[in-house]
Amino acid sequence: MKIIFLHRYRMFFMLVILTFMMYSCADEERNPVPVIPVDFTINTEFQYIELNSPGGWVNVFGGFGGIVIYRFSIDEFRAFDRACPYHPYDEAARVIVEDPPLAKCPVCGSTFLLLDGTIVTGPSKHPLRSYRTQFNNPFLYVYSY
Repeated sequence: MKIIFLHRYRMFFMLVILTFMMYSCADEERNPVPVIPVDFTINTEFQYIELNSPGGWVNVFGGFGGIVIYRFSIDEFRAFDRACPYHPYDEAARVIVEDPPLAKCPVCGSTFLLLDGTIVTGPSKHPLRSYRTQFNNPFLYVYSY
């Protein structure tokens, strides 16, 4: 009886330790840019003509630090929060599109690819926070998860 109790006790502690390890790893991988609800539609034909061709981009209000929308192809768009994940609470750390499809943080120098938000160079360990897009020509719907 005593052996069974000790075995169960040991199994319980192993489960608790495993649970803490899983949550601590998830915290390290979590994007530091806060999740802000996003839900808007724009007209690419009249409202934002910069988005009329692939490679076009615009900055719009929304999200945590503003949103950059990039036209990936004829019917695909990408939308990312402009807050740099390296220091999202710094007002000056908003990515700027200098050479599409690259966007760069003027504060830390991190560079991101607007095709998927990945890091190209810099101290940032996290990609840009992305938002979902749905295109029904000429309307582009941008929304959070």
